[in-house]
Amino acid sequence: MRVFTLALAFCAIASPCLAQTVLKSEPLLLAPYEVAFVENGTCPVGQVLKVTGAIRGLHRRKACVTLASEQASLAVATP
Repeated sequence: MRVFTLALAFCAIASPCLAQTVLKSEPLLLAPYEVAFVENGTCPVGQVLKVTGAIRGLHRRKACVTLASEQASLAVATP
């Protein structure tokens, strides 16, 4: 319950911005249709893994995409 409350508070505080954050690992909690970009070495050089959240009972969508360097900033995901 604490994790859910912290995630809800984080989502309320965080505002969307032009630059996408690239995480080091895939987030455990991802809202349906929310997108996260992950650089974990599974995609070819110059590409990142785009993870899209799904509704309950369905699997997340994962695809390798190319991001421009001015579009992304590197961040560290905390488990």
